[in-house]
This record gives sequence, C-alpha cells and structure tokens, in this order.
Amino acid sequence: MTKNLHLDHPEDIILTGNLEVLDWFSAISTISVKMDGAPAIVWGTNPENGKFFVGTKSVFNKVKIKICYTPEDINNFYAHQPEVIDILLACLDFLPRTNRIIQGDFIGYGGQSNYTPNTITYDFGNRTDCGIVVCPHTEYTGTSLREGVATPLTDVLESDANVLFVQPTVDCLERFDSSVEQLRSSVEKSKFISEKTAKEVRIIINAFIKEGKSISPQLLEEIVGDRTLAISYFQIIDLKEQMMDAMRIYDGPKAFIGDQPIDCEGYVRHNKYGTMKLVDRYQFARANFNNQKFA
Repeated sequence: MTKNLHLDHPEDIILTGNLEVLDWFSAISTISVKMDGAPAIVWGTNPENGKFFVGTKSVFNKVKIKICYTPEDINNFYAHQPEVIDILLACLDFLPRTNRIIQGDFIGYGGQSNYTPNTITYDFGNRTDCGIVVCPHTEYTGTSLREGVATPLTDVLESDANVLFVQPTVDCLERFDSSVEQLRSSVEKSKFISEKTAKEVRIIINAFIKEGKSISPQLLEEIVGDRTLAISYFQIIDLKEQMMDAMRIYDGPKAFIGDQPIDCEGYVRHNKYGTMKLVDRYQFARANFNNQKFA
C-alpha cells in the first residue's frame, strides 16, 4: 500500500486479504486533520512540465484530465460549474507558487468568522482577513500526477494576506498493537475476495451509505460470501473508530454539525504501510455523496 491517488478506508482494504492494513494500525504514523471543505483543491507544480496549476481531484482523472494552468483552462473545463470557476480563479490568484503538489479543502472566501463549506460549520471566533481559506492536508510526490504517492502534510504552510492555511495539530493518545494482534488470527481465517469483486462490493456499500442505510454483518456476509470476512470487516471499522476516539486536536476552529459540537470530519494517517483516511462514513459520507454543489 504505497501509491494512493484515492485515499482508501482501512475496512475496504481487508476485503482482498491485504493484511498490511493490520500493521498499518499499529505502526508509528504521521497524521493530519481532514476538514470538511468543498471542493477539494489540488495545486502545485506539475513535474511533467514545470508549470504551476490548480484544479480539483479531476487532475487525477484517467481520461478527461482537468489540470488548470490559466484562467482560460478553468473556464473551459468548468463552463457548467460557475461556482467552481470562481473558486479556482481565486485559488490561481491567491495560492503561493510552490514546487510541491498539495491537496486541501476549500473552506471559503475571507472576511467571515463562520464557514459551512459542506456538512460541518467552522467557527473561527473572529473574521478572517485574507482572500481565501484553505485546509491543506495531503502532499503528493513523484514524477507525474498520476504516479504521485500521497502522504499527510506534516509541515505548516505559511499564511499571508492572500490565503489563510488552516492546519490543526493532532495527536493519537493510544497505541493499538495488542488490539491488532487479537484481530489477526481471526482475520487470517477469512475467505478473501478478488480485487474485481471487492470493487463491486464497495459500490454496493457506498450505495447503502448514500441512501442512509446501514449494512448488517448478516447482509455483508451474503454480499461477500463469507461470515468470517464480514465479521473482519466490522472489526476493522470498530478498530478505526477506537483510533478516531483516541485522537486529540489541539488547535483550529471549533466545529459543529448543526448545534452539535464535533472534533472534525476525519484524519489522514500515513506510515510505511501506506496512507489511508479515518472517517465515520455513515456520519459524513452520505451528506458528501448527496451534495450536488460541486458534482
């Protein structure tokens, strides 16, 4: 698990029998906070031509690759999405030039104290004094965008009058070595499925999430064809939730869903076994699936 243009959920990894996901839970890691912005913004210098670009996650598309170097590119690619055009034009103007490739979430334009870019409302306490507010969380390294390897962004980007970079500090207060070893013997007994079948299973799971429905272990057993694998899937979810509960954020804006305070949307966690995201899919993913604002 090294190349991660799309950040996986750890429970999805276990379906094909990649047991490195267990080692991933116990390995020493770097972690960044994933904020609930929209759309996702990718920017930096394209290593293939040395040009600065901005874009959404469409810069990683296999077919219609949307890498924007100029205002004309933005207008051509996103003619049907005027709000995305405005956001990317602002990003092209305000984001500092860098030789790196960085991904973050667009929080909003400066001059406000509260932002609700997607599902979560962020309270900064005071009005921001900048052009745009962005939460950078992931960096890609490699010789091309498609071949980039994702890792959490660990250094602090310098804010200026044009852009406020929001990068909350996070730490995990527990280790999960013993929990992983308790799981290993049972998980190894699973009858794993092929990558092709796993892709079909993920589509089914995502459809349930989109409709606000949960999948029981019994139903997942029918889908994957093995009771032990279904149980293993939910054991990984439980371990993921334990790890999220052990996270502590020490700064950053206050976060709310409605009037309910929360910590954050999730985390991006990286170690020698790969980079994955820790997100409560049933709390956040349904809203994100059904948010047609930037579809």
